[in-house]
Amino acid sequence: MEWSDVRIFLAIARSGTLGAAARLLHLSHPTIGRRLRALEDATGQVLFQRTAEGFVLTEEGTAILPLAEQMEDSALTMERRLAGEQQQLEGTLRVSSADWFGAYVLPPVIADYSREYPHVEIEVLTGARLFNLAQREADVAFRIVPFDGPDIVQRRLTQMRYGAYVANASADPVEGNGTGSRLIAMDTSTGTFPDIDWLKTRFPNASVAMQSNNRNVQAQMCGRGLGIAVLPRPVGDQVNTIRRLDLSEDPPGREIWMGYHRDLRRLHRLRAFVDIVIKHLAD
Repeated sequence: MEWSDVRIFLAIARSGTLGAAARLLHLSHPTIGRRLRALEDATGQVLFQRTAEGFVLTEEGTAILPLAEQMEDSALTMERRLAGEQQQLEGTLRVSSADWFGAYVLPPVIADYSREYPHVEIEVLTGARLFNLAQREADVAFRIVPFDGPDIVQRRLTQMRYGAYVANASADPVEGNGTGSRLIAMDTSTGTFPDIDWLKTRFPNASVAMQSNNRNVQAQMCGRGLGIAVLPRPVGDQVNTIRRLDLSEDPPGREIWMGYHRDLRRLHRLRAFVDIVIKHLAD
């Protein structure tokens, strides 16, 4: 069984449809279907049950899943270590972060890096999803919590400061009260946010106008006068439609962590990027 076939098997098992597997592997839908049929013909086993909801592993498919994942681990380890030995400052560097961090914190870092190393192509992957460093979905990632995966080299960069903001034309809310004011909060379905808890405590009588898991959206809605928002200072201080409130205390900050897989620690284009990040952001 070839590794290319195993990749297709794993992609279908994880995504549940041929279309999703095709998008994951950047292949066409017919190619995925054809390769799956060839794999099942070669093994003499039906690996997936075709259902109205998608592709479900059969007993035979379930039995080989751990072996396929072991093959994937070996292949990815080989790929990472070979990449880690590359000495040229060229190729692609994949950087993962939250939306706001990629939009407001990373631009000067990437601009400096791109000027100094013009032959490296940079991919910035942003969003709430945590890209897998072991599977090389990203080469380096920035998060507000420490990394918990094995074999990750990580560093705490800085304590990010936050502030409370309102639209330029809005009146100052009454601190400790908040009657008549509205709040722009985070969607807490994915966890708790100390800055949002602080906001609700600081203005206990204010109502929540909206929730969003995107700090850029919060900043724009704040600028439209929808309510008070707590934002990372690099976001709030750069949006010209809002102003920071002068309160008796600041919202709690968050730590910023940078991490990459240890197999890439000798990759020169990564090391050069890490050095520039530290120069710009490290405490």
